[in-house]
Order: sequence, then structure tokens, then C-alpha cells
Amino acid sequence: MDDKTLLNLIENDPNAGIEQLINQYGGIVYTVIKNRLDGFDCLSSDIEDCVADVFSNFFTEIYRYNPEKSSIKTYLCVMARNHAINLSKKRSYLNTISLDDVTELATIIDDASADNNLQDDELKSEVIKAVVELGEPDSSIIFRKYYYGESSKDISKALGVSVSNVDTRTHRALNKLRKMFGGSNL
Repeated sequence: MDDKTLLNLIENDPNAGIEQLINQYGGIVYTVIKNRLDGFDCLSSDIEDCVADVFSNFFTEIYRYNPEKSSIKTYLCVMARNHAINLSKKRSYLNTISLDDVTELATIIDDASADNNLQDDELKSEVIKAVVELGEPDSSIIFRKYYYGESSKDISKALGVSVSNVDTRTHRALNKLRKMFGGSNL
């Protein structure tokens, strides 16, 4: 089916139009995403979610598509590539938060407060160690939120979870940390 006919079908019968769009371009979108994510630690469900996001975004933002600039096939391939790049960045970032980063974080904190006494340095090291002991994804959430200053919304996008999940995990993780240091839960 040509682009003009397909766009008319999407406009007049969205369900049939999207079904035709997926049937016609699903294979190439899947291939673009899979090839771009080759070498990253992604599950097939991640790839399928990425494919679904491409078609969903195309449908919800169809007003952005300009048939004079590109074909639907080209437009979808570019969208697929961009979605895959975002997913690969998310995966590589998640894999980069390691114990080495935590050690580096401790060094940065120590350098920034070189004039503080030894007791403060030990406390900072204990806090960092306790955050690491929370495990994933809680430790990543805490570091992102309180060290990197990311918002819950940004963290939710990066980790692929809901904002409410990030907030709930943050609250629970902070309560665990308070308990570890002898405080009471909020």
C-alpha cells in the first residue's frame, strides 16, 4: 500500500490503519532496532517494547510526519533508530553505575570537603556503602536523585519504570537507610 493510501486509512479507520502500518513496516522497524541494540544487554521484550513505542509515537504524533520530506518507511526507520539509541544509552548508563563509581563518588565527596574531619569522611563512606547495599534499582535511584540531582520523571524514563514507582522506591530506600543508621521511619 502506498503512503497516501495508508495515511488515509489511518485517518479514516485508525485500527485498520495501524494494523496495516505494523504489517507493512513492522519487520523493518524490528530489524533496525535489533541491529542498533546488538551488543547491549537487552531482552527481546525490550526490543518489542521499543517497536511498540515507535508505532505508538507515530500514531499519536502523526501530525509531525511530513510526506513531502520522507516516506513513511524512512520516517519509521529514523524513529526506530532514535528509540534504539535512547534504549542503548539507558542500558549502558545502568551498567555504568558500579562499585567503582561509588568509590569515585566517595573520592569526589572527600575532595570537596578535604578540610572536614575524619569522622565526617567515615560517615560519608558508610552512607555510600549503605546505599550500595540497598541493591538495584534502589541504589541507582538514590544516586540519581540525590547525587546527580535528577527528577523522579527523568529517573523513571531512564529506568523504564513509572514515576510513582520511583517515588515509592525512594521513600522505602530512605526508610531503610534511616533504619540502618538508627533513625525512625517516616
